Amino acid sequence: MAVGPVQLLVLGFEGTEAHPEIRAELDRLRDSDVVRLVDLLVVRKDADGKVTTDQRSDLSKDEATEMGALVGALIGIGLGEGDEDVALAGAEAGAAAGADGHLLDEDDMWYVEDAIPPGTTAAIALVEHVWALPLRESIRNARGRLLADAWIHPADLVGIGLIAAAEAEAH
Repeated sequence: MAVGPVQLLVLGFEGTEAHPEIRAELDRLRDSDVVRLVDLLVVRKDADGKVTTDQRSDLSKDEATEMGALVGALIGIGLGEGDEDVALAGAEAGAAAGADGHLLDEDDMWYVEDAIPPGTTAAIALVEHVWALPLRESIRNARGRLLADAWIHPADLVGIGLIAAAEAEAH
């Protein structure tokens, strides 16, 4: 299974109403082969503290099981420092975790319920960047390799500009 880079997004919203325009945009991006929603867990806490959850994924149960096995094996490789048995155990645990069609376990998200105040919503999403798959393959075919990667947020650029301005003013 080829998997593109997966990004974890944790979002907060005032209120508990649904925002169908966000799902419509995710659908548009999926239909354009830009992203795939690996898993999404939405936790809503109403004004009285009652919690409801909603979970969605673009993966089939088989795909979620396979991706869970891949993630589990990679974690196992890291934990076992290359030990094949640890990687296999991680793959088996990951496959079991994804067997319900989701990688985010709703039962393990109790801390989100505790963390959000009444009258708010939190969303945790795993988004796969499908667009990167052909680029990665082209880089491999050219015998290139990743030396570093990072996400640069616009606020980081503003911060760099403020530091540069302060340094220029000091000189």
